[in-house]
Amino acid sequence: MTRTVSLKEAWSGEANCLNCSLRTSVLFSGLEQADFEQVHEPIDQFSLKPGANLYHAGDRGDYMFTVRTGALKLVQYLPDGSQRIVRISRATDVIGLEALLEDDYHHDAVALQPTEVCRFPARLVRELGQANPGLHRELMARWQRALTEADAWLTELSTGSARQRVARLLLRLVRDRETSECQLFSREDMGAMLGVTTETTSRTIAELRRQGFLVETAPNLFLLDIPNLRRIAED
Repeated sequence: MTRTVSLKEAWSGEANCLNCSLRTSVLFSGLEQADFEQVHEPIDQFSLKPGANLYHAGDRGDYMFTVRTGALKLVQYLPDGSQRIVRISRATDVIGLEALLEDDYHHDAVALQPTEVCRFPARLVRELGQANPGLHRELMARWQRALTEADAWLTELSTGSARQRVARLLLRLVRDRETSECQLFSREDMGAMLGVTTETTSRTIAELRRQGFLVETAPNLFLLDIPNLRRIAED
């Protein structure tokens, strides 16, 4: 179900937005009361089921999105029809940044888990960015962060043995978290993230489980042995 609120409601915490990543995100935290006098377009809040597309590569980039909960994969398709996941977006991430340049979307954005997002017009962000230097700087920081993440996926997750790649992916999934608990994606998706086959991914995960480096606490939910995974990743 889609729910519509104003940007002012989201920023101020009205309409049950107190815990929304749009409000707490640094992207909008610098807005002032006067900024809202120019804002007449709503924000759409909605949920995606796993496998649902948020947008497709080549779609017109009219909107940007912030991820409230869950995770999405950004996918590019190769000439042979196979897919490569170029990065994952999770809570507080902003995606669709190419819309700032009035460009079409560059990837398919597909929900990996039950996911909640907020959608807001790119034109609105462009206008606010021109009048608000803080927002403009944060937009540039977000863009740089996306480039840095893409570089990391290219260098860390596309090189080395399958065992090293899997270990690096697992460590990246729990980076900046207080727990080593990690919910894994499908083996097919993990293979597409790492540039290896589904079978190789499955065998590697099974081997790490046998060695006790992954301990399953619930279906597809694992506790990670961070020191040993780090050792594998750095070998």
